[in-house]
Amino acid sequence: MPDQTVKIGIDEPSRLQIVEGLSRLLADTYTLALKTHNFHWNVTGPQFNSLHVMFMGQYTELYLAADLIAERIRALGAFAPGTYAEYARLGRVKDAQGVPTASDMVRELLDGHETTARTARETLPLTEDARDQVSADLLTQRLQVHEKTAWMLRSVLG
Repeated sequence: MPDQTVKIGIDEPSRLQIVEGLSRLLADTYTLALKTHNFHWNVTGPQFNSLHVMFMGQYTELYLAADLIAERIRALGAFAPGTYAEYARLGRVKDAQGVPTASDMVRELLDGHETTARTARETLPLTEDARDQVSADLLTQRLQVHEKTAWMLRSVLG
């Protein structure tokens, strides 16, 4: 049987801390994707078309990102969380209650992107200390997307 120990130059305690941070990021990302998809389906009002299209672009990007994050967790030798129960335990982005107004949807998504950015930012120093450039690059890319999306959502609110 082959040796299952991960020997990529990152010590085990650091690897486990990074995996925990990436797992929290995955939970926030997937929950935010689901919330955005829900809002895409249920948005109404004068901004329907523009928000419907914008939300579709956002949830598509988030689902693709979730896959990248999960694959990085696997490359670090851990299993990626993949259930709603795990996401509720690990994440800080919360499900929507009912069907909010279009403006409240935008506000909730803004909060979700800012929350997810904070999760990524909290994990980044762990990767730098462990010289895990691959995870650091992934987190930097996620920060860029969440900060830009938050800016766009704030702009919609005026």
